[in-house]
Amino acid sequence: MLAYLPMGALRALSLRSGRQFDLINTHFVVPTGPLGQFLATRFDVPNVLSVHGGDLYDPSKRSSPHRHWWLRVWIRRLLLRADAIVGQSRDTLARVEQIYGVQRRTELVPLGIVRPPAVSGIARDVFGLPTDAFVMVTVGRLVARKATEQLLDVLQHCGRPTAHLLIVGDGPELESIRRGAQMRGVAQRVHLAGQVDDAQKFAALSLADVFVSTSQHEGFGLVFLEAMAYGLPIVCYDRGGQSDFLRTGETGSVVALNDRAAFTRAVIDLHDDLPLRRRLGDNNRRYLEEYLIERCAQRYEAVFETALRNRRDGMLQQRAASSEPS
Repeated sequence: MLAYLPMGALRALSLRSGRQFDLINTHFVVPTGPLGQFLATRFDVPNVLSVHGGDLYDPSKRSSPHRHWWLRVWIRRLLLRADAIVGQSRDTLARVEQIYGVQRRTELVPLGIVRPPAVSGIARDVFGLPTDAFVMVTVGRLVARKATEQLLDVLQHCGRPTAHLLIVGDGPELESIRRGAQMRGVAQRVHLAGQVDDAQKFAALSLADVFVSTSQHEGFGLVFLEAMAYGLPIVCYDRGGQSDFLRTGETGSVVALNDRAAFTRAVIDLHDDLPLRRRLGDNNRRYLEEYLIERCAQRYEAVFETALRNRRDGMLQQRAASSEPS
């Protein structure tokens, strides 16, 4: 990470040769922020700083920037110096003010996705799933912040023998999840797909009945949008950027953080009510249209135009002030 800053600066300076940049868009205040600010100053162009969540706040990591005063001071300085701040969710932008004390105009531009491909003809036995199973799927790296082992409790206590849990992803919590499934007596209904490519991920989403996530915090959560594209109702907690676009009764259920009983009830309701699953799935396919990459790009272009206009206006005001007779 330390090598990234000088190497990134050298690469950017070499790219400048023979061309003119109008603006720098820096993604992540850590570790990229200092590099973006340096280049914007060097090139004398606006710096639009995009923050994504984990670069400001991660409740599961001791190394999270919000836990260290010297990182908070450093990040606050970068946030104040940027010409514009873009956050992918209201939750992320709230951290800018609440943790770093930066009170200024910010821009909300949600992440966008390319519409996932249509998938058909995938047999459930590819993932070891029975044909008649009610399939809960979760996708993500198996780390502490995802709290994936909680889903084993949901499976154990939902009282529905046809319910199965398909876990797509790998990480340091894998063996703990495997042991936990054995201890709870649900190992035969837990399917660990491991790390997969996009085609396999989309196949898993296409054959599931509901998407579930026990993540303790998400900056945004692109995987929720991917699940929505395949018409899956979503059951998740209420901490993170996904609360911008997920609503109980419209997209599935958004449950209070770590309320496992409520989470389990939401899964049972979806298991028992096929018309409800279909209605929520139809809603999610329709809501997804606002989060396709084309809409995201349009919003970013508007932010860039404003930053450029503000920079030009500021320069004109400085020139006018300097030309006034003393």
